[in-house]
Amino acid sequence: ENLQIKSKELGDFVTNADLKSEKILLETLQYYYPEFSYKSEESGDIKGNDEDLIVIDPIDGTTNFIHGIPFVSIVIGRIINGEITDGIILNPILNEFYWASKGKGAWCNNKRLRVSKRDQMINCLIGTGIPYADNAHENYLDEIDIISKNSCGLRRIGTASLDLAFVASGKLDGFWEKNLNIWDVCSGVLLVREAGGKISTVNGENWKVDSQDILASNLIIHDEIQSKLSLL
Repeated sequence: ENLQIKSKELGDFVTNADLKSEKILLETLQYYYPEFSYKSEESGDIKGNDEDLIVIDPIDGTTNFIHGIPFVSIVIGRIINGEITDGIILNPILNEFYWASKGKGAWCNNKRLRVSKRDQMINCLIGTGIPYADNAHENYLDEIDIISKNSCGLRRIGTASLDLAFVASGKLDGFWEKNLNIWDVCSGVLLVREAGGKISTVNGENWKVDSQDILASNLIIHDEIQSKLSLL
């Protein structure tokens, strides 16, 4: 109840907890990696060398955090020459530490993660994000309608990093969202790939670090989800 809250724009909040978390993370990481560049949600870009980039979201799911909903995370990802090589997603409330390094698998605490094996979309649970305020995009209600009619349910967790971690761990079979930033998804992308899943843009193109939308799945149902969304 003692949080100090500021509104960056309608529906987009930053708390003193975000700022303190980011300060601690930056100070610690810059001590060990002073030559790296940094991109953080609250502080923006910090210029270092051109090859190595660390991306930070000090609290993903700030709105959840403000309302006492325990789906929040701290996200740190490492990108070398445009490729995500390492990432962590920590939910400090539920004590879940997701981590992945390229070629070394995806993990939660000490448990190896694998995507689900469900092969019928109608039996699958799909995650998404629901736009708010001025972030709404064309057809999002139609997207929700068509996916909900062709799956066993939708989930809106409110934290894109954890949505992707849930795909990697088989809790969700797929996830899509638009208008995202690299700090929202960098570590989750690596988790899904290392857990045997697939990542693309919503329209089926190769996902890149500057992509602003994402479709993640257990691989088996990927084309079916994408085909449904492409009808709109």
